[in-house]
Amino acid sequence: MSKVRSDTVVSSARDVRLGLPLALAAAFAFGMSGGWARGLIDAGWTPGAAVTARIWVAALVLLIPTILSLRGRWVLLRRNAGMILAYGLLAVAATQLFYFQAVAVMDVGLALLIEYTAPVAVLLWLWLRRGERPTRRSILGAAIAFVGLVLMLDILTGADVNVAGILWALGAMVGAATYFVLSAKVDTGLPPIALAGSGLLLGAVGLTVAGAIGVLPIAWTTDDIAYRFGSVPWFVPVLAMGVVATALAYLLGIASTRMLGSRLASFVALAEVVAALLFGWLLLGQLPDLLQALGGVLVLVGVVVVKLGEPVAAEFVEPMPAGAPALPAKNVYEKPVQKEL
Repeated sequence: MSKVRSDTVVSSARDVRLGLPLALAAAFAFGMSGGWARGLIDAGWTPGAAVTARIWVAALVLLIPTILSLRGRWVLLRRNAGMILAYGLLAVAATQLFYFQAVAVMDVGLALLIEYTAPVAVLLWLWLRRGERPTRRSILGAAIAFVGLVLMLDILTGADVNVAGILWALGAMVGAATYFVLSAKVDTGLPPIALAGSGLLLGAVGLTVAGAIGVLPIAWTTDDIAYRFGSVPWFVPVLAMGVVATALAYLLGIASTRMLGSRLASFVALAEVVAALLFGWLLLGQLPDLLQALGGVLVLVGVVVVKLGEPVAAEFVEPMPAGAPALPAKNVYEKPVQKEL
């Protein structure tokens, strides 16, 4: 029998001991993608080719787990077709494409930090679109993150700012915000691995079609790819991005979220930024200066404060078998319906 576990319920000590290493491993796996991608791009791959290869590899790796998780309930895919389409094309394909476009012209860690301001974007969207006023804590967090962003981009010092890179990173941030909003829909009955796998497959198809009709520039090379530690065959970074930084990262992330709850897991996931900075240094020799590092810390602190101000959500774990009474679930990003007196 399935369960809807509230984030207010404290995870058992055993779940935390097992879940924390898995969550950290997922964050570090996700965080390495930018470094591998930058090596491909510097060698002559277009960002579109790099992200298409990454998503196709991940989609194929997750195909069997996705089919097994559905257990023949194909109606779930048809019932949630709209959400899967938005997830695959916006939250997966567009987000990763914009991130790789940003990585092509700016440091990996800075691009990811800009993308990680997505919770602030969700906050503003809920306020402007649905009239849901943020809490004081969330407003404080947004202000801290904004100050950090200004410092991180060296705006105050008059340094040269790559406007195109910033705009691409902000596009990735909007895509990540879409991911957060869609992932908050816990009443779909769709297993998380099925949403990830089907979304990746749709995203891969969408990118391939865009490349085939000439909308998305696709070019690659089979030359060896140079990194800080030396050169490797082209398929090494492709497999690292697709298998480790996407498919394995999704599996570890889903497993850890079930053990820790989405709230704690979302905080641990901020380690992805640290991982991106680490792999940016290991693979590419990129390091932020002192002012950028301070700005990055403020961005992370601001995002944490914003998240602490978010409403606590019920968490979807697994759909119930057919015929079982359904437990109510809610989307924390939906405006509550007021009852008439």
